[in-house]
Amino acid sequence: MSTQPFRFAVQAFNSPSPTAWRELIRRTEDLGYSAFHLADHILGPGPAMEAAAHPPQMLAAMPAIASALEMTSHLKVGCRVFCMDYRHPVMLAKEAATLQWLSGGRLELGLGAGWIQSEYAAIGLPFDPIAVRLRRFAEVVQGVKAFMRGGPVHAEGEWVNWSGFSALPEVERCPPIMIGGGSKGILSIAAREADIVSLNFNNRSGTLGMDGVVSGLAEQTQKKIGWIREAAGARFDALEIEIGAYLTVVTDQQAATAGAIAGQLGISAEELLAGPHNLVGSVDYICEELLRRRELYGINYVTVLEDGENDIARQFAPVVARLAGR
Repeated sequence: MSTQPFRFAVQAFNSPSPTAWRELIRRTEDLGYSAFHLADHILGPGPAMEAAAHPPQMLAAMPAIASALEMTSHLKVGCRVFCMDYRHPVMLAKEAATLQWLSGGRLELGLGAGWIQSEYAAIGLPFDPIAVRLRRFAEVVQGVKAFMRGGPVHAEGEWVNWSGFSALPEVERCPPIMIGGGSKGILSIAAREADIVSLNFNNRSGTLGMDGVVSGLAEQTQKKIGWIREAAGARFDALEIEIGAYLTVVTDQQAATAGAIAGQLGISAEELLAGPHNLVGSVDYICEELLRRRELYGINYVTVLEDGENDIARQFAPVVARLAGR
């Protein structure tokens, strides 16, 4: 299906120290990954994040991205993904343009509609129904694009109303826009507006849980690709399709490892191994499976998660060396 070459990224939430954080970023570039991603969450440990079953995030995304760009020479850096409600969208656009300008065009701009209901509640932010958030999100995307075009800015809508000023800094080109999610609504917007469509769980419950995990299995992923294809129309073949490999285990003991993890999740080992968010097996198996998934789903861009202790960036590096750019 896909003719897009493979790209790989590392996403990190936490690090044991500033030194370890800097080493991880440099290692990501040295090992041949295309990009380094952060997420965009605010809260540390406590009841709010426990309710969401989500790992806390240590660093604020904007300054961490700026630091990572400064430490590297060709690595793309971005957020997977910025929540539209956590900052005024015109400030998001200006800060993103600034990062794009300062880095010489190495920003990847991920945008999302927000989903962790308990995080919204913890900071006193209204959590509107999904239909409202999607309408607002579509306006934010148009506003960000208008800002990135430079010159006089005009964006008019229910939530985004910008006029009477010109966008600075002026960037040579809009950074690649990644839009992520797991519902038909957000993926349809992504298909129409993004350069990179990021497949995620459908976290409609506002928490991580089995409902989301099941939404990321093979059959549901095929449905998501159908939604994207339908909404994208003629631009589908030009899209990059990205996915988070949330469970990545490089091992020669595939059967035992997959069986144990699947048993904990209440799914079969076959379902786990076929799930596009999972990569469990040897380097040879993972490479073959990624080629199969690109043919089946069009997925060419894979992000692995680094928690500061698992050293997955290094373990996964032989896959990157074999497939990146192919």
